[in-house]
Amino acid sequence: MCGRYTLTSPDELLHEFGFGELPFDLKPRYNIAPTQEAPVVVSEDGGTKLRLFRWGLVPAWSKDTKSAAKMINARSESVDQKPSFRDAFARRRCLVCCDGFYEWKREGRSRLPHYFRRDDGRPFAMAGIWESYSPPEGDVLHTFSVLTTEASDLMQPIHHRMPVLVAADDYQRWLDPAIRERAPLEDLLRPTSEGLVMSQVSELVNSVRNDSEACLRPGPDQQSLF
Repeated sequence: MCGRYTLTSPDELLHEFGFGELPFDLKPRYNIAPTQEAPVVVSEDGGTKLRLFRWGLVPAWSKDTKSAAKMINARSESVDQKPSFRDAFARRRCLVCCDGFYEWKREGRSRLPHYFRRDDGRPFAMAGIWESYSPPEGDVLHTFSVLTTEASDLMQPIHHRMPVLVAADDYQRWLDPAIRERAPLEDLLRPTSEGLVMSQVSELVNSVRNDSEACLRPGPDQQSLF
């Protein structure tokens, strides 16, 4: 699964996704957590737009938003079949902007956080889907979920699942609103860790209250190497 991630250099999104300027202020984030707002790239008006959506999908037909925290991930193997996800997969795909993500390795009673990022430090995209929910009262809520797949060789020692990562050359295909079927996207749903590096980091990230650069400090096993 994917339960936390980072976007530490928001200005780098301009280069990575081809935007002229950011449409809203973004501060560096070191511990983006479910139910929080985060930037995603969507197809809109014949182009791409950067939007702030809430992490945790709420289908349009939901009675309330109580299930959002449980809908942060969608399994790529069944995303086109599950009632909660299939319409969004067909019509509303997005790129979830990040420059790293966390996963935890269980050792006894401990959950040891590991951080995965590009070896050049640049932003990249996780595959996402999004929805619009109209509550009985209040504004329309836009939410998203991150697609997951089986673990790559790099991830397997840590966890059996990982986010689906979309290469820059495939951004437009993933966002293409004309593609409604799974088949043209099938090859994008496979695990990959090309260009990624991993390190154990501080257990500060275990708490959503912590959102600072200290979350990325080397964990005990990494510190012992120096």
